[in-house]
Amino acid sequence: MRNSKSKTAIVELLEQSEGALSHKDIQTQLKDLCDRVTVYRVLDRLVNEGRVHKVIDFDGVMRFAACHHCGDHEHSHNHVHFSCESCNKVFCLDTVKPQVDLPDGYQVKDSLHVVSGVCAQCSS
Repeated sequence: MRNSKSKTAIVELLEQSEGALSHKDIQTQLKDLCDRVTVYRVLDRLVNEGRVHKVIDFDGVMRFAACHHCGDHEHSHNHVHFSCESCNKVFCLDTVKPQVDLPDGYQVKDSLHVVSGVCAQCSS
């Protein structure tokens, strides 16, 4: 995908964001730069390129976050996401690795780990 104004703006927005953003959050912050279909297409391509990952929050809303700690040879989103009940932000907790012990014969392809509570900023 070429580096359009829309793609560049969405990447910058996600890289500067404290938490994962919903499609609606992104479209609102971009104002009239592009329509909702363009936002969906750009996000889909960024996910496929491995530059962005997605997480579903407790309300069923898909949110997107920039990949900050993924190396070229080891691309992994195996970390916990924290959904704050106070400010409604969803944060990537990159240093918190979930562990799931499955019975023999099962193979994990993907998983989603979201923890709910009050974030450090809201609890202080």
